[in-house]
Amino acid sequence: MAKKKKINKGEGSHKRHKKDQKKQHDIFPVGEPLEGEIDVASSGDAYVIVDGKTKDFFVHRKNTGQAFDGDIVKIQRLHKPKAMRPEAVVLEVVKRKRTHFIGVVERVNDTCFVVPDNTGISSDFYVPEGRSLKAKHKDKVVVELVEWRAKDKNPIGQITEILGNAGLNDVEMKSILIENGFFTSFRKEVLIEADELPFEVSDAEKSKRRDFTNIPTFTIDPADAKDFDDALSFRQLENGLFEVGVHIADVSHYVRENSELEKEAFKRATSVYLVDRVAPMFPERLSNIICSLRPNEDKCCFAAVFEMDAQANVKSSWFGRTVIHSQKRFTYEEAQEIIEGKEGVFKAELLQLNALAHLLRKQRFAQGSIGFEAPETRFQLDDKGKPIGVYVKERKDAHLLVEDFMLLANKAVAKFVGKEKNQNGKVPFVYRVHDLPNEEKLLDFQLFAQKFGYKIQFDNPKQIARELNRLMQEIEGKPEQAVLQQLAIRCMAKAIYTTDNIGHYGLGFEYYTHFTSPIRRYPDVMVHRLLERILAQQPLPSQAELEFKSKHSSERERAASEAERASVKYKMAEFMFDRIGEHFDGVISGVKNWGIYVELPAYNCEGLVRVETMTDDVYSYDERKMRMVGNRHGKIYQLGDRVEVKLTAVDMEKKTIDFELAKGEKGLM
Repeated sequence: MAKKKKINKGEGSHKRHKKDQKKQHDIFPVGEPLEGEIDVASSGDAYVIVDGKTKDFFVHRKNTGQAFDGDIVKIQRLHKPKAMRPEAVVLEVVKRKRTHFIGVVERVNDTCFVVPDNTGISSDFYVPEGRSLKAKHKDKVVVELVEWRAKDKNPIGQITEILGNAGLNDVEMKSILIENGFFTSFRKEVLIEADELPFEVSDAEKSKRRDFTNIPTFTIDPADAKDFDDALSFRQLENGLFEVGVHIADVSHYVRENSELEKEAFKRATSVYLVDRVAPMFPERLSNIICSLRPNEDKCCFAAVFEMDAQANVKSSWFGRTVIHSQKRFTYEEAQEIIEGKEGVFKAELLQLNALAHLLRKQRFAQGSIGFEAPETRFQLDDKGKPIGVYVKERKDAHLLVEDFMLLANKAVAKFVGKEKNQNGKVPFVYRVHDLPNEEKLLDFQLFAQKFGYKIQFDNPKQIARELNRLMQEIEGKPEQAVLQQLAIRCMAKAIYTTDNIGHYGLGFEYYTHFTSPIRRYPDVMVHRLLERILAQQPLPSQAELEFKSKHSSERERAASEAERASVKYKMAEFMFDRIGEHFDGVISGVKNWGIYVELPAYNCEGLVRVETMTDDVYSYDERKMRMVGNRHGKIYQLGDRVEVKLTAVDMEKKTIDFELAKGEKGLM
């Protein structure tokens, strides 16, 4: 760390952030200032997303001002006629996304800095000793932004909590939750309310509900699950039709509006599933005991019940409150074994449900549903939580069976409200929507797929779905599968919650919502309450209120996804740490001016080959074609190339993996 002057004014700078002291780019403003959300990359460069603009604005790292990743900023466009994308400079921070950050204490010469974990925070916090809580070197802490004056190079912070030694698994997992705005415990008032909930379902309550306690009913969940929020009932009726009940834990029966449980659930908006733990939306007594549809216990549910023929055509639907008594708790593996021929309880029911699910799936794809999703990385952990193996979660018929009936229930509830009950257009409701894919990203993906020999045509939305489904079938099991799947997903819009129904493009549904997981998703609780009021013809909340809660839920969902990805990156870094020096076969999954990203299909993980380690030539970044080109010998490294790499470094704190190209590795000539 360089010696610092005027430390008490926050003008010090950590060595990690030595900056070129040259002047900023010449600034020639164009048009009126705009507002948008800034997305800061690990390089320090950023992009600002402005509503109503088709392209993001590029902001060079020297022009980001005092903005942190996720802040709402005011920008001024720069006059750069030859630039590939619009470029801007940050004028001011309008609104901070967060004021508390996770970081590691760096102490040099009795001066305290906190280095943020978030790579989108490019400045370290200077912490005056009186605000340091006497945190030690390498402690993981929570630091609060106090101020960042224009004349100061570093923001001034104060440490509000010491989490423990950086690098310890428990500390790192808690840090991930806090960094993304989630909580590691519940308030006392919330726990008291949960403890007061009755375990038994009273006879009076049962009398108000449709009774399914004597109808074959079971749950199918992961082996380690404790919050069973959906169950299936099945029987054949005298009219020859099949009755399938999708029974969902009736959380809204127990969690009253304006209660402490309700307030807490809204703040969290979702459960967060890290690699080795769950940060639940509700306390354990409610999520794992009272509302969990455990076997051999009477449980209150909200259900969608369907009468279907042998071709999976829905002849009638019923929505309302039920009481069930699950007779069996299946793991996915147990249900799959029965589907594949093993004898077991409810075998006939499982086989018939599986047959109906196949037909529902076929109908869905015929109507334009897209059949791919990001591969889900799972870890084998030892008794201390250390990863000893990595695998990609396999989805078989048992998983898809449950998914297909949950999709049916979600679609049916949304259609019932949005179409049948909303003919006058005045019934506010919460929908799960998914917009059309980004045309520019689709074109880039089309060109990328061609590098592997795949030709695809994207002339209209329905053709896009058909072509993507065909491609996913063709690449299954091939080395390029993970890279192509991830890039295809990046072309897609993000699904969100909103009162403005535009349909769900990815599923091919005109009406869709989330009804089936109220234990772990707040929008499902909202939907249960709305459906209850609609069925009872009671007054509904305003659309503005629902839209506010929907937007908040979408934001929290994105934060949960970030936390879950961070926990996977941490565990992957931990897994790879013991493999430094080993060689791996990979595929180039990204190219930036600072290096090339390489995906390892065997582990579904990604690392960076830094351009400064590519010493066999002087490489230039060709942004238009997304490739690195050697200036002397003409070697080319581009998206989709297969390469051999050597693992050279793992940074557990930053959760990053560094590779070098193996000696003798040749690019295209």
